[in-house]
Amino acid sequence: MLKPTIGPIIGHVTTNHARIFIRGNSQNNAPVFGGIRYRISGTQQWSKAIFAKLSELRDMSEVLVLNNLSTDTEYEYQAGWFSPMSPVHTTDSVAELPLQWPREIYRLRTRSSKAMQARAYIVGSCRYLRMTAGVASLPHLGDRIFASISQLIEGAQPAISATLMTGDQIYVDDLNLIAPDREYKDILSKYRAAFSQPHIKHLMSGTSTYMILDDHEIEDNWPANAGKSDGELYRNAMAAYELYQVSHSPAHELTDNGQVNRSKLEHYWYQFSDGDIEWFVTDSRTRRNLSADDRRILDEAQEQALLNWLINSPARVKFVVTSVMFYPDRKVLGDDAWKAFPEQRLRLLETIRTRRIKNVVFISGDVHGSLTSRLTHSEAADFEVHTIVSSPLCNSKLLPYAKASTFILDQPLVTTAAGDYRHELTSTVISEDNFAHVVVEADQILVNYHDRDGKKLQSIAIKLR
Repeated sequence: MLKPTIGPIIGHVTTNHARIFIRGNSQNNAPVFGGIRYRISGTQQWSKAIFAKLSELRDMSEVLVLNNLSTDTEYEYQAGWFSPMSPVHTTDSVAELPLQWPREIYRLRTRSSKAMQARAYIVGSCRYLRMTAGVASLPHLGDRIFASISQLIEGAQPAISATLMTGDQIYVDDLNLIAPDREYKDILSKYRAAFSQPHIKHLMSGTSTYMILDDHEIEDNWPANAGKSDGELYRNAMAAYELYQVSHSPAHELTDNGQVNRSKLEHYWYQFSDGDIEWFVTDSRTRRNLSADDRRILDEAQEQALLNWLINSPARVKFVVTSVMFYPDRKVLGDDAWKAFPEQRLRLLETIRTRRIKNVVFISGDVHGSLTSRLTHSEAADFEVHTIVSSPLCNSKLLPYAKASTFILDQPLVTTAAGDYRHELTSTVISEDNFAHVVVEADQILVNYHDRDGKKLQSIAIKLR
């Protein structure tokens, strides 16, 4: 067996199952199979291997599901792919072959169901990896920060539950002015290049990774900039996105036999839980309505699902991921974010305020600057919402970093008959490549920002209520 060409990528993990993405390679139309075997760390006996046939239709990739795992337990696993001599093999028959597995052993940990247990996450967005003639240019620049993240994870207490990549994991449009990529094969090559770099590959093989798209997975400022000829671009970009970012996420339900249901994908937004902490990862990009009479950044079904979750979830902390800024608003170029959808934003805020929902934190990226901020209400002393912004993992030299002067901070976010929503920065604005290490403790959320070499830039404590 050979090492995966991309992966393994640990996707959605629960208390008892894990989804793992691997990719092999085509072998002159011969059948190709991918496989995984696992065991509890410290034991000797491997599980019966799980195999899947790899197909060109999915770019020789598949998501294998490990079921019936034990809660809060560390597992070891091996992964690889091969092409058997006989063309008539099936996933059942290859299990009987005397295979030589790749030597590398990876590790994953299932979730704990315990409440009030400290938990930690890595948050980042906007990883620029320029491609020239199909080849990554200076790829180590776009990969180095992931070595620092892995180093932090190795010694982190509490252990890191997951990495959240909140948009612009690739830049389909990195050469938009010269030679924009529109073809499916070219977009696939960007994913392969981005996810096969050594440091991000190491990170994703050992830490559960959740992803959601932003505009550069399609085109800058999508769909406002969409032209009449962009339908094919969108279809190609979404087909590649579904393979490399959605396939291992909770957006896919499981079939009755515990496998990823690839025949059904109703939307890209999803939820997941980690003990008494819950996440709602929104799709704030592909479901927009830009018409004047019903402007929406989230479609109606998604908004209703989010509101129902905010109202009814018993989670101690509720994280809402939105790839673009919820607040504060930018002075210029803000119309690509929630600033341009004020009615829908106000509906969310009014629900949180009138229902007295506590410990809601919005997580976003996009702006190539990192910050935390606090939103209060002039007439509701118990209303408080926070935002954590983490961007970029790797900037392009062509794009500026955000700074404090980028944002509108000298006036209320919203003024209503019931009072003003007022906001303030609770951190400095970081204007360099960085990532966030977010630790949820019993009485606070600690946000630690680190530069691309892992040096801590600042720490912010958000009190829980």
